[in-house]
Amino acid sequence: MAKNTTKKIKELKGIKPEKISNEQLSKLQDTINLLNRAQMQIGVLHTNIHQLTHHIADTNDKLTLMQSEFEKEYGTFDVNITDGTINYEQTN
Repeated sequence: MAKNTTKKIKELKGIKPEKISNEQLSKLQDTINLLNRAQMQIGVLHTNIHQLTHHIADTNDKLTLMQSEFEKEYGTFDVNITDGTINYEQTN
């Protein structure tokens, strides 16, 4: 009860607290740390997505080049990727 009385006296005198409680500070720091870690993880994910997007583009370029080479050598780039069979266009 003495705590409340002291608090009321300080309020009446216009004395404002200078700091939040240690418990409040700890909760605030934990919350900010959680937000910072989540934002960092999002940044890492975006970086990974960016790198993978470039990897996909490079791989697509390689595939296009291979298709062009098959077209020149075999007249088609239609190849069964399981067994390598060339699928020539059927002529009637």
